[in-house]
Amino acid sequence: MFCASSANINEQYLQAARELGQLLAEEGWRCVNGGGAVGLMGAVTDGTLDAGGEVTGVIPKFMVDNGWCYDRLEDVIITADMHQRKHMMSEMADAVIALPGGVGTLEELLETLTWRQLGLVKVPVIILNTLGYYDALLAMLQHAIGQGFMKESHAQLWQVAATPAEAIAMLKDSRTVEFESKY
Repeated sequence: MFCASSANINEQYLQAARELGQLLAEEGWRCVNGGGAVGLMGAVTDGTLDAGGEVTGVIPKFMVDNGWCYDRLEDVIITADMHQRKHMMSEMADAVIALPGGVGTLEELLETLTWRQLGLVKVPVIILNTLGYYDALLAMLQHAIGQGFMKESHAQLWQVAATPAEAIAMLKDSRTVEFESKY
């Protein structure tokens, strides 16, 4: 689960994150996220834990040292750095859901899509497009396809959900999508 750690955001983003966490718990999915206490990361953790679900936080040591680890988490994995964090989260994932976020979230999402394109990640990637947050990025990806920088089949690297319920439905129906290699 990739998402914002910013607290200064529209309440509707936080509500969607809490709802997603609740639905994950109700469906028996373990949430693996970055272990942060604030923003969408904290909200999805709260939603999951409040509904009786399980959350694993994967967080770099420097973030723990800065007090950014959520104290509600009982299952925390501390990594050496951000690269190890992303790798470990990828290894643990049955699927990836990207909620809205800033450059960190965008970097995690785009790196995961790159890994999917190269065949290094096989799990579904679901973009939760709350309030149309990802519309511009999705248009840019379609532009890259239209300009020949990506193949048409690469549009299958991700799925887009408008609501947490749609994201959960996609998880329940998840499958590995085969597509042409980048090369």
